[in-house]
Parts: sequence; structure tokens; C-alpha cells
Amino acid sequence: MTVFGNGRVVTSAGLLEVGWVEVREETIVALGLGVPDQPLDVDLNGRTLVPGFVDQHCHGGGGSSFITTDEHEARRAAELHLSHGTTSMLASLVSGSQVALTEQVEVLSGLVDDNTIVGIHLEGPWISSLHCGAHDVAELRAPQPQEVAAIFAVGAGRIKMVTIAPELDGAIEAIGQIVDAGAIAAVGHCDADYETTVAAIDAGARVATHLYNAIRPLSHRDPGAIGALLEDPRVDIELIADGTHLHRVVLNLVVREAGASRVSMITDAMAAAGAADGRYVLGELDVDVVDGVARLVDGGAIAGSTLTMDGALRFMTMTVGLPIAEVVEMVSTTPARVLGLADRGSIEVGRRADLVVLGTNLGVDGVMQGGVWAVAPKS
Repeated sequence: MTVFGNGRVVTSAGLLEVGWVEVREETIVALGLGVPDQPLDVDLNGRTLVPGFVDQHCHGGGGSSFITTDEHEARRAAELHLSHGTTSMLASLVSGSQVALTEQVEVLSGLVDDNTIVGIHLEGPWISSLHCGAHDVAELRAPQPQEVAAIFAVGAGRIKMVTIAPELDGAIEAIGQIVDAGAIAAVGHCDADYETTVAAIDAGARVATHLYNAIRPLSHRDPGAIGALLEDPRVDIELIADGTHLHRVVLNLVVREAGASRVSMITDAMAAAGAADGRYVLGELDVDVVDGVARLVDGGAIAGSTLTMDGALRFMTMTVGLPIAEVVEMVSTTPARVLGLADRGSIEVGRRADLVVLGTNLGVDGVMQGGVWAVAPKS
């Protein structure tokens, strides 16, 4: 048993300014306002207890990448993000050949099986060359039913999300194929117009991949994919809150329009997250990281981020100025729902004990995953 108390607790019902939480084995069994009956095992001493973060879009961290055939490298990337409070995550790949993607999915499947990650995200190769961002143009292609089926067969239920450009030949049919395979179809890296995006949503697409980034721009006479994705309540919105990908005003506007219950903060992190500036590789493309901003050596396009989820929480609270309970919904509760993780994503009785202790500066002071300390709490 572990009892937390004497601090702020962000629960599913809102913020308890002075609250307590009791954990038995891997489950939250009780919580409340004020002082618990039992002695405290963890004295928060005014700090904040929040649910573990859920990142549905991440390519790597700690100098390591998920885009690899080295299982140990992939594990190191997951460990970096766990140390920053991410207790559940998808490992995201980038566009590559069918052979390369197959090999990478095979490696990452082992991490799904032992619960290091909760699934795999294919960001490409079925995306637009006009908005490919840091993807290798030579690897982009329209979806073919045989290739989609073959990659899903290798993943055997472990591929949880696929980003696709709905204007490509065969993409609407592929969205149906993705959904029928039990995965989330996400619209992104696309030049789709409004009508085509509506068709994609009607076909089953339910996520907007890092909205506003690598997509046809929103115009007052041409709402395009952004307009269609924002207006439809069936669609959940990914946002990168690092101060580079989106201005704070845009972040605030999207949250006000869609609501926190539809917004998932993501890192879109590459290997340099939690590591030093320098030269890295994203897929097969060289990336320079300067002052924490990753850009392709060739062309200068933003190449993912160096963000961690605790950094996203701090940016949304301290810079954008949103209440912490609302931000916690976007870094934990909403993405957990999007990924179908019904046992986690909030602090409430019966949920898995994925918990993060945040210090006065909202830095990570401790991480509990499934009732076990991944990062022992600081005193």
C-alpha cells in the first residue's frame, strides 16, 4: 500500500487543493479531500499529483530512436520518456520501404508484448509529398491493399494508429481497411481539401495528426483538412506544445474551439529529446538540433521535436496559461481514451496507479507506473 497526501491532486472530478490518494498493488483504491486516516508514505508537501502522461505520437528520445531494428535502442527511447512521466506511449515510425517497416514493426512488437509501449504508430508511408515534413520523399506512395494488409499481418494487432493523406489514390478505401484492422486512422501530412477530408472522416478517420503542421493551410475561403478536422466532434486533435511548432495563441484557440476532451498533447519527439544538441538521424534523413529545435540538414524543415510530455504540460500551463486540470486532461485523459486505455489516464478509484509527482516548478519529482516506482519520489 502507498498513501500520498498533503498536496494538490488532479482527479477526474477536478483539482483537490489538499488531497490524498491510496494505492494498493497496481490500483487506485481510494482518494479524498483533506487528510487520510492512514499515515502518509509519500508526503507531497504541497507538490502536485497527476495521472501518468499518455503520448500517442513519439519517435524516440535519450539519443535513441524507435525507428530501428535494435530492440535495446527502442527500449532506451521508452525509458527516457518514462523518466519524464510518460507511463503509456505509442512508438511512431516514419515512411520507409515495406521491408524496412516490416522489420521495425517486428522489433517494436516485442516492446508491445512486454508492455514497454502500448502500440505502434505508422506515420507514413501513405502521405503527401507536398507536406511530407521530415519524411523521405522517395519512400512516399499511395496505399495498396496488399501492402496495408501485409504490414498489419506482421503487426498482429499491435499497430494502433496510421497517419494517412486522404487525397491519395485508394486512401479512402485504405482508411476502411485500417479501421477494420482495429487501428485508428489519422489524417495528416496531407493536401486534402475540405470535402475529401469529410469523406475520410465518414470512412472512419478519427484523429488529426499534429494539427496545423505538415498539412494544407487553413484559409478563409478554403478551410481544407484543418477546417474539416476541427469542426467534426468525432475527430480528436493532436497538438505539439513546444513553442516551435505552434504559437501559444494557436494552441489556445484550438483548445477553446475543440475542448480539452478532444485534444491530445503529443511530443512528436525524435532521438534528441532529453539529449544534447547535435547531429541526429530521423529515419534515413540527417537532422541538426540547435537550441533544442530539430531541423533537416537538407532544406531546414522541422524534424519532429525534442519535447517531453512534462515539458508540454509546463508550456500549456505557464506559457499558454491554461488551468492545470484542463492541461492534465490533454496530456493524460484524452489520449488514454483515444487509444482505448480505459484503465488509466485519470486519478480515480479503480484506475491503474500511473502517477506523476510534480514539483513546485512542475518538474517531475517521481513516476509510478502500475503501482511500481519507475522514478523514486524526491523527498
